[in-house]
Order: sequence, then C-alpha cells, then structure tokens
Amino acid sequence: MIALLLTAAGPALAQGVAFGGMRADTSAPVEVSADNLSVNQSDGSALFTGNVVIGQGEMRLSADEVTVEYAAGGQERIRSLTAVGSVTLVSGEDAAEAGQAVYDVDAGSVVLTGDVLLTQGQNVLSGDRVTVDLASGSAQVQGRVRSVLQPGGN
Repeated sequence: MIALLLTAAGPALAQGVAFGGMRADTSAPVEVSADNLSVNQSDGSALFTGNVVIGQGEMRLSADEVTVEYAAGGQERIRSLTAVGSVTLVSGEDAAEAGQAVYDVDAGSVVLTGDVLLTQGQNVLSGDRVTVDLASGSAQVQGRVRSVLQPGGN
C-alpha cells in the first residue's frame, strides 16, 4: 500500500509518498529503442521519436518522443532524458503516467509533470508534479494532490 506521510493535503501543497517499487539501478546501462532517431552534433543531443521505450534495470519509460542530452565529452554518458507525450514510467508494481518526464541520470531522479497519475495496485495518487528519487523509491507530490487508498492492503 502507498504509505502516505501526511505532511499536507490540498491545493499547492506537497505530499510525501513511499512509492516502494519505483526504483532503478542508476548505474545500469540505459537502453533506448524507437522508430526514428535524429542526432544533433552541435548541441550533443539525440531525439528519439515513435514508440520510444527506455529501460534501465527493471525500470521502463515509454513516450511519444524523448530527447537525450549527453554529458560533456561525447555520447558515452547520458546526462538527462526528457520524455514528452503519453509518458508512462513502470517499475515493479508501481506505475506513473504524465504529460512529461525529465530523468536526471546523475541525480537518479525523475520529475513528472502534467496530470500525473501514480498507481500501486488499486491505490491511486494524482498531482501536478511528482519528483521520484529512484535510489530510495520515495516520491514528492506537489500541486493539487488527490489520493484513493483501498483498505485491506495490497
């Protein structure tokens, strides 16, 4: 069950969440598959479009398009991923849907924005912005927070 730290509830306030399965091995390789790829050598980015699926360990991110920003020095290391359109993030039994997600690989965090919906079993939590720490599995929900928790555990 999503364990809520009832720090606040209501508009423009934040709520902490122990989102247990939403973790990733941030040292694992990042694998990207898509229908199309455009590389911009001048700014060190790559744009993946069409059925984009990104995997790292057991975490999966899918979206309409994803821009990859590489770290300085070439394409050996990814600095960040920005996913836009029909974004879905899945890890274990936990799932999140949003309009956009920014994955900071070095920080090991994902920021989801745009009608964010988190689910864990039958429990549902929504908000305007969700920041997930992939190392700990914790999440911070901000904006208009709403939750539906099913009694009896999952």
